Amino acid sequence: MTGHRTNALRAGSSLVTRERLERHGAGALADEELLAILVGVKGVQTAGAVLEACGTVQQLAHESTGDLARIKGMTPTRAAMVVAGVELGRRTLTRPRPDRQRLGTPREVAAFLLPHYGASPVEHFGIISLCTKHRMLRTEIVSTGTLDASLVHPREVFRTAAMHRAAAIVLFHNHPSGDPSPSVDDVALTERLQQAGILMGIEVLDHVILADTRYCSFKEMGRL
Repeated sequence: MTGHRTNALRAGSSLVTRERLERHGAGALADEELLAILVGVKGVQTAGAVLEACGTVQQLAHESTGDLARIKGMTPTRAAMVVAGVELGRRTLTRPRPDRQRLGTPREVAAFLLPHYGASPVEHFGIISLCTKHRMLRTEIVSTGTLDASLVHPREVFRTAAMHRAAAIVLFHNHPSGDPSPSVDDVALTERLQQAGILMGIEVLDHVILADTRYCSFKEMGRL
């Protein structure tokens, strides 16, 4: 047994292993520790036994639930969890990633957002995170309720964008009144977030206001 494996076995309970995952990330965990999170109670010791029986972690991909369930400390339920986990990992590597939608113009942004938020009776403020080629990474609501600068803080907006490694973002919110014209507060908030984006190195491409089937774009108005 290698020193690395010995250290993993000495780590203790699966709770300790989960805490290490949260603190250091999955890449810092040994094979046994990753497997222990799947098998649960007394997982580190059981994971060691599984890897001893299989020989290598790669061999797990060739084991059936019946094979794994016969190993000391394993049960049919735990074996099924391991097989399912291995299969999920395989699919992340073998399945092609679907093309992300490109949102290069205000019209394209509005066409994407209006069906979801245009007719909403509640005001939502959100961002679309984009990659360098302006393909959508993620859409996320940051605030719900009456739009006010105190409810939409740059820290929350750009923390979300940075989390998804966005190169640029599009701001959006809806006006339940049915009028997409920007208010004085809308203008002030846009300017504030644009300045924050410059400091963060994440460009604010546009702020699109939605109302029923209409929209208003700061970019089209020449304000961004």
